[in-house]
Amino acid sequence: MELRVLQEKGVDIQKDLIGIFFEDINYGADGGIYAEMIENRSFEFLDARGDKDKYFQIYDGLYGWKAYPNQEQASLKIEVKDALNTINPHYAVVKAKAGSGFTNKAYDGIYVEQGKSYRLSFWAKAEHPQELEIAAITKTDEKVKLATVQVTDRNWKKYEVICKTDTDVRNGLFAILLKEAGEVCFDCISMFPQDAVCGVFRKDLADKLQELQPGFIRFPGGCIVEGNELTNRYQWKHTVGPIEERKANWNRWAVHENCAENDYTSIYSHYNQTYGLGYYEYFMLCEYLGAKPLPVANVGLACQYQSTQLIERTDMAYQEFIQDVLDLIEFANGAEDTKWGALRASMGHKEPFGLEMIGIGNEQWQTERVDFFERYDDFEKAIHDKYPEIKLIGSAGPTVHTPTYEAAWKNYYEKCPEKENYTYAVDEHYYMEPEWFLANTHFYDKYDRSVKVFAGEYAAHDREESRLTHKNNWKCALAEAAFLTGVERNADVVYLSSYAPLFARIGYTQWAPDLIWFDDKESYGTPSFYVQKLFSRYTGAYTLESVMQEGEENQLFHVVSYNPEKKCMYIKLVNAAEKEQEVRLNLSDKWNDFVNQETVILTGELKAVNSITEPTKICPTERKEKRQDCIKVPAHTMMVVMLS
Repeated sequence: MELRVLQEKGVDIQKDLIGIFFEDINYGADGGIYAEMIENRSFEFLDARGDKDKYFQIYDGLYGWKAYPNQEQASLKIEVKDALNTINPHYAVVKAKAGSGFTNKAYDGIYVEQGKSYRLSFWAKAEHPQELEIAAITKTDEKVKLATVQVTDRNWKKYEVICKTDTDVRNGLFAILLKEAGEVCFDCISMFPQDAVCGVFRKDLADKLQELQPGFIRFPGGCIVEGNELTNRYQWKHTVGPIEERKANWNRWAVHENCAENDYTSIYSHYNQTYGLGYYEYFMLCEYLGAKPLPVANVGLACQYQSTQLIERTDMAYQEFIQDVLDLIEFANGAEDTKWGALRASMGHKEPFGLEMIGIGNEQWQTERVDFFERYDDFEKAIHDKYPEIKLIGSAGPTVHTPTYEAAWKNYYEKCPEKENYTYAVDEHYYMEPEWFLANTHFYDKYDRSVKVFAGEYAAHDREESRLTHKNNWKCALAEAAFLTGVERNADVVYLSSYAPLFARIGYTQWAPDLIWFDDKESYGTPSFYVQKLFSRYTGAYTLESVMQEGEENQLFHVVSYNPEKKCMYIKLVNAAEKEQEVRLNLSDKWNDFVNQETVILTGELKAVNSITEPTKICPTERKEKRQDCIKVPAHTMMVVMLS
């Protein structure tokens, strides 16, 4: 098979074409990239239950906490009188005999490593001075000392100490023990590894995001932007300021798949959001990764899948949703002498974050009752009247090839010509079987170029697997790679794209497949992760016109791009066939002086998956050699050939 690379330039490729989408699902924030090791640190957790339009919560402030070693030696209760603050008013009172106290289960148990340091902080008060021992208690009830702290004040005071251990402890209990009999009040007990990136992010997960070199981060969702009901929607103003004053919330995914058969509850009913990972931290993560922030705003609608709740456009409360977005832009970009810019500066970031894009609604669609198109117009006018430079992302709803999808595109095609910056791109979502991705590599070929696309959530779901055990197998990743050749080839209409979801904690999963999996100790990238990495790292500034006759008929997909800075050509080849195929390069005279070749190969069995025990079963390999004009592409392989 011959691949002819022509002299003609194709289409420009946006630098931020390949990004990441973060939503707090599968314990991706608390218990995930947010490196907090304590669960329910402020004693505010809710037990969330119920079903569509009938959700309810039971306060369970001692969730994750227990008296130690038993209730005869120690007692533990919740109080609100003379609280640390009125935003999170509950705190714990422990009354214990000498050597006793209380413990935290810390998700799968506390994990501390020999030689590493951990930053512990908490607020406390006691009528009489009290020395505390901080410990990790092993499964065999051995106490491993981490630090000691002296509580000295009758009034609330913050205490901080560095914890260290001379032994590893895994699946243990975090413990605070009183050296002498007495009573102490505690609030906001927090523990982070000292190596947490920016003091906030779990290092191995942040490192994997850095591997991806994302052009943008879409956050904080996803459905949690909307909430199961508007009371638990994501409100950015609740997520800034000191962590002890960030109002805790129950997570929309805590009630996922509740039904009569499970009594409208689940093992994830205590899935809460402490908001320690809030908007300030999201902007910090974007800055750390060199990615553009793309926050998503609520437009007065709860999740249309989970609720019928909305705020009417005629209601004065609706204006608060619009004002929240205007205030967010000021928080991100405003000078220090503005209200919200001053808050950002007080948190430690005097310079603006440089926010350029905002999503208007998550996954909204127009119905007889839901007037999303009109809501978008309201937000667009208010934002662009004050901030005309901000690029807005619209929504085409949760699916493609549906009447609501068609109606959305009709709306944007009609309105975009009337106003130059009406919509920067329209957000499309599709979770399909691998065969769909292979059959739709030309999905964007015939899209009208007047309105751009954000492929905001997509993933191949192997229907041979049960719903919550969809595997991130090589079959799915290979199909996604083939599809992405079409995305890159159509980069003049597809400006942004991101796989979804990003993270999943093993044993805490509401949705699969996911890009990166982890437990309390380790993490690994899936085959889909490596596909995203290769497309992010090896894509030029523009495509080159190319022809490969009968390639796709033989399940061989390709795209060619050029990087003028590095003077390097990237040829991506995806062989989804059952057999090895040969590709003969036919370069136009303009490219014949390329002599050096470097090849990155991603290959394996279709059903192969990565795991904690085999994290690199599907992983890129590299080789360098003189240019080969005949390239052998093994069956079930993605290959990036770099010529320079």
